[in-house]
Amino acid sequence: MNVLTTSIDGVLILEPRVFGDARGFFMESYNRRAFAAATGLDADFVQDNHSRSAKGVLRGLHYQLRQPQGKLVRVVAGAVFDVAVDIRRASPTFGRWVGVELSADNQRQLWVPPGLAHGFLVLSDSADFLYKTSDYYAPEHERAIAWNDPAVGVAWPLAAHGITAPLLSAKDRAAPPLAQAELPA
Repeated sequence: MNVLTTSIDGVLILEPRVFGDARGFFMESYNRRAFAAATGLDADFVQDNHSRSAKGVLRGLHYQLRQPQGKLVRVVAGAVFDVAVDIRRASPTFGRWVGVELSADNQRQLWVPPGLAHGFLVLSDSADFLYKTSDYYAPEHERAIAWNDPAVGVAWPLAAHGITAPLLSAKDRAAPPLAQAELPA
């Protein structure tokens, strides 16, 4: 596995080894020992999630006040622009973001450590998005920050993919900017 660091400490792009031929391909999407050896992390994943979304759906930017979840995310059908925002108050990169295209074609994965906000925009006609989490989902602790907060400045590739406006949930439409968001202690 190839591991690429990003401009935010702890956020990693993972490129698994893929073995392919005319019949198709094989890859280990997760191996605890290989993940730990490559990243230095020994994550204890407790939950797997799968979402399917249509083109233009933007989910995020979500986080949990308590029970923060580390997420190992990947796309098995389609393509997304995946984003992590550093909301760790003591971090030198507080308020900054990183984004990467994840797709069934590039088979990249993104490790989003606990304490960051996370979201994605679907670039293809639809996308199946899978992720492992290091803690359980706790809806009472879930919060969101505005996807379009100018202080964070995520450069969502809307126009480049023919998306005039993202499709948002009511919760995501009502999310406050980072400066007004309730953040973990």
